[in-house]
Amino acid sequence: MHKRLFLRTTLVLAAAAAIGSAQAATPIKFQLDWRFEGPAAFFLLPVAKGYFKGAGLDVAVDAGNGSGGAVQRVASGTYDMGFADLAALMEFHANNPDAPNKPVAVMMVYNNTPASVMALKKSGIAKPADLAGKKLGAPVFDAGRRAFPIFAKANNVTNVQWTAMDPPLRETMLVRGDVDAITGFTFTSLLNLEARGAKASDVVVLPYLDHGVKLYGNAIIASPKLVKENPEAIKAFLKAFTRGAKDVMADPAGAIAHVKERDGIVNTALETRRLKLAIDTVVNSADARAEGFGQIVPGRLSLMASQVSDAFNTKTRVSADAVWNGAFLPSKDELAVLPRK
Repeated sequence: MHKRLFLRTTLVLAAAAAIGSAQAATPIKFQLDWRFEGPAAFFLLPVAKGYFKGAGLDVAVDAGNGSGGAVQRVASGTYDMGFADLAALMEFHANNPDAPNKPVAVMMVYNNTPASVMALKKSGIAKPADLAGKKLGAPVFDAGRRAFPIFAKANNVTNVQWTAMDPPLRETMLVRGDVDAITGFTFTSLLNLEARGAKASDVVVLPYLDHGVKLYGNAIIASPKLVKENPEAIKAFLKAFTRGAKDVMADPAGAIAHVKERDGIVNTALETRRLKLAIDTVVNSADARAEGFGQIVPGRLSLMASQVSDAFNTKTRVSADAVWNGAFLPSKDELAVLPRK
């Protein structure tokens, strides 16, 4: 009788402890910048492996439709954190100086912008100067299109015409010859062009990074509410994310399985290539290895703030100090996750 009562009491206490533990987990709604494609593995793997849960967080990751939307959703309070192009965050800050809830970047993930100009070799475009007088295409919110004035200034490119389209039509219009070149993230558009019948050897890629444009790319952003009310949650998130990032870079093919879990129709081979391309070009880039994973160099950030202010013609000048807060980053030893090349 006593043993049965003891067991029952133990089970009740264990259940109560489990419920209490679940209730103690801090919910974090996280907004991606794009669909569940290869690079989303950086966020989906630590969810699937329980790294966030082990850090006391209940993280829900949602697909997105552009960096601008991600910034706005975090600013509105709909999401606690997100992933967005730093230029889009800068633009939001400078165009909404009186907004009470401006998100801040707390960790750099794409140390270099993935943006590039892409054209088919048969167009005759082989270098930036060849873009003069050509018709370029991209969605109006595309990061490469928005930053093109910086690319154009660095390479003395003038007299280009722009055609806008929805994202799914960008690569199709290039293959059909409706436009001479497009802008986009290399790891997105290059593989999309292949899926539409173009051979990689027939595509000219002019990465912004290789043509005088040293912009930072995507960063993890956080709402000012979370920064103020629960800074420890941000620290826990970034630490768990960094642990997951190490796993993703060590085994990209294995990491894609967690993207497949969220979207069953993804092409595993294609998304593995996309993830590897992203890692090689913008996550584990030479600049990232020099500056350190997750970190920024103040002088470079200030230059970018000035360039974005000019290129985007913002209402006010971008304040580099206002868009970045590195106080929540893990230690440098914990951030030493980039594979050696």
